[in-house]
Amino acid sequence: MSLGISLGLKDLPNLISIARILLSLPVAYLLLELRFTEALLLFFVAGVSDGLDGFLAKHFGWHSRLGSILDPLADKILLVTSFLCLALVDVIPIWLMMMVFGRDLIIIIGAAAFHYLIGQYEMAPTWISKINTTLQIILVLAVVLSHGVYTLPAELLMWLVYGVSVTTILSGLDYIWIWGRKAYHLKSEQH
Repeated sequence: MSLGISLGLKDLPNLISIARILLSLPVAYLLLELRFTEALLLFFVAGVSDGLDGFLAKHFGWHSRLGSILDPLADKILLVTSFLCLALVDVIPIWLMMMVFGRDLIIIIGAAAFHYLIGQYEMAPTWISKINTTLQIILVLAVVLSHGVYTLPAELLMWLVYGVSVTTILSGLDYIWIWGRKAYHLKSEQH
């Protein structure tokens, strides 16, 4: 019995992204079990897979709409899972995890509202959002590294927490401002 699914080499970047999504489960388990060194190894695998799927998509032209959704979704799921688990084991502040979740929730609700009330859109990350995501990744890696392999200075981790919190707020406000203006201008043009 066939499901009518035909996969070729051009689907490889999407399969790698799906594998990265599934990788969030063992990462969560390892973090909750305080097995930080092993979790760090899986983060390395996730980073290599992220680079590999991007390389394959660009080098061979294996771009797809699904890939444009799966790749950032895989990154976001792994990052959100990490923040949640690290907050649950009291390694990062719970308020920071809630702030990061809140920003993502605002973006998701805003994107859905824009889609249903205004129309289709292309979600492009802003420069402050890219900085925020980069700092989130650095914080997660620094915390896991510090608890697993090499203890980093507490001041460095504190400054990373502050950097993530400030850029999370700025990024959330930036998305509200940009997409609010776009919605206002598009609605004005329709009337």
